[in-house]
Amino acid sequence: MEWELGVAGLAVGMLIAVVTAPVGVSGAVFLLPVQLSLFTVPNPAVTPTNLLYNVVSGPGALLRYRRDGALTGPLVRRMVLGTLPGVVLGAVIRVFALPGPRVFRLLVAMLMLPLGTWLIVRTLRPAPPEVRRPGPAPRAVTALALAVGVVGGIYGVGGGSILGPVLVGHGVPVSKVAPAALASTFATSVVGASTYAVLSLARSGSIAPDWFLGLACGFGGLIGGYVGARIQPCMPETFLRLLLGTLAAALGAVYAISALR
Repeated sequence: MEWELGVAGLAVGMLIAVVTAPVGVSGAVFLLPVQLSLFTVPNPAVTPTNLLYNVVSGPGALLRYRRDGALTGPLVRRMVLGTLPGVVLGAVIRVFALPGPRVFRLLVAMLMLPLGTWLIVRTLRPAPPEVRRPGPAPRAVTALALAVGVVGGIYGVGGGSILGPVLVGHGVPVSKVAPAALASTFATSVVGASTYAVLSLARSGSIAPDWFLGLACGFGGLIGGYVGARIQPCMPETFLRLLLGTLAAALGAVYAISALR
């Protein structure tokens, strides 16, 4: 029944956001396998549905981070401005070049599994102080944001969820990366969801988002994201880095197993 689907989506969105919001991950990356396996959303509609989830759920965590003064600073602007054009290009690539779920899942696995593993290793075995490098240069952040915006537009995570582990792995504190990553994800998701809506008018198939499911999961994420952002200051930096790396690696492993079956 439709109301049961809505309740399930609300619960899933809330639980995912509570865990992922403290490290700047929207939770959409973990909503994807749930859509494909539990809710049986067709491809490529899973991607715009994820973007819709980000649009609805994002303000919950962002409101809390804004109250804490964490949304100011140049990092937020660089990530947002870099990922915005990339997500439009990624949406076009997703619709016209990568419609198959197998290629889609392999792409996620190849990206997130090594990224998460690298972050865990960097956290458990940090470089000595004399060989540690400063954080990436501003231009490098913008260029990297553009690249991950393309990838984020392809599989509906907005880009910030990919860039976050990279910046944390290069020594930027999670407390700075998380608000910037979520702000970037929210902004690019608005643009990405709009792009998919326009593309659905010009191409047949399941391109438009599943509005009911996306809104149900999004409202759950709205609540869970606020709670996750609220408890983030109580968590030590090492724990947050390990949590972010574990989430990324686990996601990559899940997608790799799913794609190889």
